[in-house]
Amino acid sequence: MIQTRRRFGQHFLEAAWVTKIINSLGATANDTFLEIGPGRGALTRPLAARAGRVIAVEIDRDLAGLLTEQRITNVRVVEGDFLEVDLAATLRDEPHPIRVVGNLPYNVSSPILFALLRAADEGRLFSDATLMLQKEVADRLVATPGSKDYGVLAIQVTLLADVERLLTLPPGAFRPPPKVTSGVVRLRFRPPHVDVGDPRIFERIVRGIFLQRRKTVSNALRSVADSLGRSAPELLERARVDGTLRPEALSLEEIARLSRAVL
Repeated sequence: MIQTRRRFGQHFLEAAWVTKIINSLGATANDTFLEIGPGRGALTRPLAARAGRVIAVEIDRDLAGLLTEQRITNVRVVEGDFLEVDLAATLRDEPHPIRVVGNLPYNVSSPILFALLRAADEGRLFSDATLMLQKEVADRLVATPGSKDYGVLAIQVTLLADVERLLTLPPGAFRPPPKVTSGVVRLRFRPPHVDVGDPRIFERIVRGIFLQRRKTVSNALRSVADSLGRSAPELLERARVDGTLRPEALSLEEIARLSRAVL
């Protein structure tokens, strides 16, 4: 029997919840899926029965070997860390766009999210991703301006994807049960709805102002504006943004205007 490995954040889904997630995917024979962290194959097997093809990336060599030994005809197992896999090479011969599904290890969920956003190519490589995350991360993903969970993650993800919450799972949905509640969200990748100018400047502004989210935008912007060779009052005036607001009150469009004002 293969034991769970704590360093990989492994928790395996119970059958009833597997069914709910599989049904939420609406997979067809025309779909190719990239599965992140298939584990023992609880999702892989029923997904393969509905989808055309599944490419399963598994970091645990024992679990990857176990899944390979099952010889599911339309499943290709790739052993490796998803964050280190060359996706372009791995998926070169697969029909695009590809759909993504995964039960993400809680300790690396944010890096995987950002890797997917970069790789999605505005929906050309990945059309959508259905992901299981810690509920607190899911809350931050679906947060809207003005809410306490709204911040860097929501802004950077919603720039490139539409996000919806699908399910909330209690700890008892897994074996062994984690200490947290989980959430399933779906990201639908697309081109950005707003022009942010230089994406690197946009990211610096987002991170800069939300590091000081208890301050007004005017005060929170000061340090990052100075580092970009601008003043906070200058950027606020050019972007037509109210500096007396708190960062969480700013819309994506307002932050994009601040970014463009630097140029």
